[in-house]
Amino acid sequence: MKELINPLNKAFESRIRLGIMSVLMVNDWVEFTDMKEMLDITDGNLASHITALEKLGYVEVRKQFVGKKPNTTYGATKAGKKAFNEHLDALEKLLKNRE
Repeated sequence: MKELINPLNKAFESRIRLGIMSVLMVNDWVEFTDMKEMLDITDGNLASHITALEKLGYVEVRKQFVGKKPNTTYGATKAGKKAFNEHLDALEKLLKNRE
């Protein structure tokens, strides 16, 4: 059983981080407010989970101004996409061996 559990990535154990990466896998860039609404979480909760994923090199953060308003967008890095796909593959293997 260890060989099935060990490949799971601890970075994606949280439902919020799993949600963030799921959204970023199907969208090139997502704005802060859109991500917050999709996941139904608070500003601080999103910011803390994004920061953790950014430190791991899984998420890229772009901050700019649109007019006079700050605009923050997120995108998955190549390393993030690879790590998330490996996590999903490990979950699939775990599920296939549950019988």
